[in-house]
Amino acid sequence: MALTQGRHQGDAAPRTPALSAGRPQTPARPADHVFAVARIAIGWIFLWAFLDKLFGWGFATPANRAWIHGGSPTTGFLKGTTDHTFGGLFTALAGQAWVDWLFMLGLAGIGTALILGAGMRIAATTGGLLLLFMWAAELPLANNPFMDDHIIYAIVLAGLALAGAGDTLGIGEWWSSTAIVKRHPILK
Repeated sequence: MALTQGRHQGDAAPRTPALSAGRPQTPARPADHVFAVARIAIGWIFLWAFLDKLFGWGFATPANRAWIHGGSPTTGFLKGTTDHTFGGLFTALAGQAWVDWLFMLGLAGIGTALILGAGMRIAATTGGLLLLFMWAAELPLANNPFMDDHIIYAIVLAGLALAGAGDTLGIGEWWSSTAIVKRHPILK
């Protein structure tokens, strides 16, 4: 069996491929595991936000404001943007049913995709977009002229998708080999 270059450009030493499903593969590097843990951790942040807003487990959302009890998962944050640069726009969106549904479906879908490692391109794109909207809603920022955790998370999401972080400790490689993803590569 021939030695092959690692899957990431710039790998210093060639590695011996392992066999998986009849084709050679490069073993995961330690960095791949770090990226996978980062992917799962950020996925959990999205999924936890969904669960807490849905059930009102008392962390960020009290039980009486849970979505299943008639609360709006977007009202608290968006109503708090009144005095910000785009406050008028975001305040007008607060509590609208279609915004609540898109927000909750986004949190659940992005979180699930990241934890599983499937659909990383869509998860990174939609997650990044959601984070950019949340960043814009808080402008001007209180502690920095332009940078905050929303931007950092968006950058990390893009990097995770580009690094193929769904393949290590996730189902990304299998997902990429499915017929639907082969027909529609955007689903990768």
